Amino acid sequence: MTDTSSHTHAHADAHGKGAADGHAHGDSASHGSFRGYMTGFVLAVVLTAIPFWLVMAGPLAPQTTALLVMGFAVAQIVVHMIYFLHMDTKSEGGWTMMALIFTILLVIIAISGSLWVMYHLNTNMMPMNPAMMESM
Repeated sequence: MTDTSSHTHAHADAHGKGAADGHAHGDSASHGSFRGYMTGFVLAVVLTAIPFWLVMAGPLAPQTTALLVMGFAVAQIVVHMIYFLHMDTKSEGGWTMMALIFTILLVIIAISGSLWVMYHLNTNMMPMNPAMMESM
């Protein structure tokens, strides 16, 4: 077994940092403040309560409600990424944002491709007549 504590201390000392610093590899990313976390929490609660009310009270048409709930979900994802995951264009040299954009692009391609295939399968399927349904 190797002693990782001596490696950690040597590595921290090589970068001019003490063991009590707590930040390895020159991590300069923001770790948030109490105010930031509370702002994120309040926004998350509001972005949860409004869609909940929309669904429970039913003041709008179901299609409009569904679109609004999806919009609030996207807004909540952004709030979580900014206030709790501390993602921005400056963190880790922009690589976390590039990875996020790449992931979103892949998800959009997969979902749109799946919907396209299902739509065309549904459109091009041979219609079944009632006699065929009875023989099943």
